[in-house]
Amino acid sequence: MRWRGRRQSDNIEDRRGGGGGFGRGGGGMRIPIRAGGGGGIGLIIIALVLWLGFGINPLALLGMDDGGSTQQTTQQGPGVAGTADETDDFVATVLAETEETWGQRFQAAGETYPRPTLVLFDDQVRSACGTAGAAVGPFYCPNDQKLYLDLDFFRQLKNQLGAPGDFAQAYVVAHEVGHHIQNVTGVLQRTNQQRQNASQADGNAISVRVELQADCYAGIWAHDAKGDGIVEEGDIDEALNAAGQIGDDTLQRRGQGVVVPDSFTHGTSEQRRKWFRTGYESGEVAACDTFGGGI
Repeated sequence: MRWRGRRQSDNIEDRRGGGGGFGRGGGGMRIPIRAGGGGGIGLIIIALVLWLGFGINPLALLGMDDGGSTQQTTQQGPGVAGTADETDDFVATVLAETEETWGQRFQAAGETYPRPTLVLFDDQVRSACGTAGAAVGPFYCPNDQKLYLDLDFFRQLKNQLGAPGDFAQAYVVAHEVGHHIQNVTGVLQRTNQQRQNASQADGNAISVRVELQADCYAGIWAHDAKGDGIVEEGDIDEALNAAGQIGDDTLQRRGQGVVVPDSFTHGTSEQRRKWFRTGYESGEVAACDTFGGGI
């Protein structure tokens, strides 16, 4: 991925190292199979649950809302490797690229894109959706319109989930931004209401459609990134591999040896790859309607 030398977003808030300050000049500065609906996040075996995908904050969807980092050497694997600062730069660049994609698309529709803030944290973090530990993985909180990311997840993505590469990491960020798009367009509010009146199985099925649409939106970003000359050979394969490695069926088979379709909250490996590819190949938001028919 050709990310170096490109614009970096200032919408980064750094809460690592026990600090609550703002990074980068301070401009505004999941994973799961829960036996109970939940918006794309569940809670069965926490380890498995927290690797199931990159979903919305489980605390928010379960109705549990409440109101300066140390530099070190990191090794992320084939993609971003080097100092912690370089990884920070990478994340800020990817966020900036999503701002370009969605900013232009909202402008074309006569609207203004409300840029989300990405919060970097370690150990645990307090959001407008509640307090969450690092084990929760990346998540989006619709109550404060912020993305939350512990960069250690990138190592888990490579070493434990078998999804190395910088574009796999970029897919993580773009997926969470996809949830932000769903929030500002009203999808999250509508589906949360639907889940409240649904059975557990039906609620999970709604969550799957929410997550697959976020995957499709991540594909749209990849489509635009290719047009900007950022995508290199092999990048899309990295994203598709990551999408496949975090499919519910793959994670359940790996973690518990049995697949329970009614507990799926993010979609199968095949579905996640399919919808990322749909967004990437079409480049059309209308193509990401995971609620209009079969998935």
